[in-house]
Amino acid sequence: MTVKTKFRLKGAGRDAYLKLVTAFPLASIKSDEQLEEAQKVMDQLLARGEPNGGEEMYLDALSDLVAAYEDEHYAIEPASDADMLRHLMEAKGVTQAQLSRDTAVPKSTISEILAGKKHLSRQLIHKFADYFRVDASVLAASF
Repeated sequence: MTVKTKFRLKGAGRDAYLKLVTAFPLASIKSDEQLEEAQKVMDQLLARGEPNGGEEMYLDALSDLVAAYEDEHYAIEPASDADMLRHLMEAKGVTQAQLSRDTAVPKSTISEILAGKKHLSRQLIHKFADYFRVDASVLAASF
């Protein structure tokens, strides 16, 4: 059965895509061994440089399959408020005292967050997001 759609590849992009699908089919990853093979294929494609249309489409699909397997088998817990704030402070090279001075957030509040005794409020999320120049969603994992 052939289904015709407007979503298709032509020419060299089509040839590259079909060659890749033949070498490593796009199917759900069921084991760590298949995951390792998929990662090798992705690494090889990325090492080539700029992918053509077919290679890019294949790489996107294979990346989605890898992500689905990893999400199910190797889920990573979101970073705590303390971990995220600590990371941003280290990346910017600021101390608690400097952060307090620059944001007008009491040093005791920052210390409590870093000690895991207090969570970020919406107000603090926006204040710190502006200060560190990151999207508020980076700090809003607990909401």
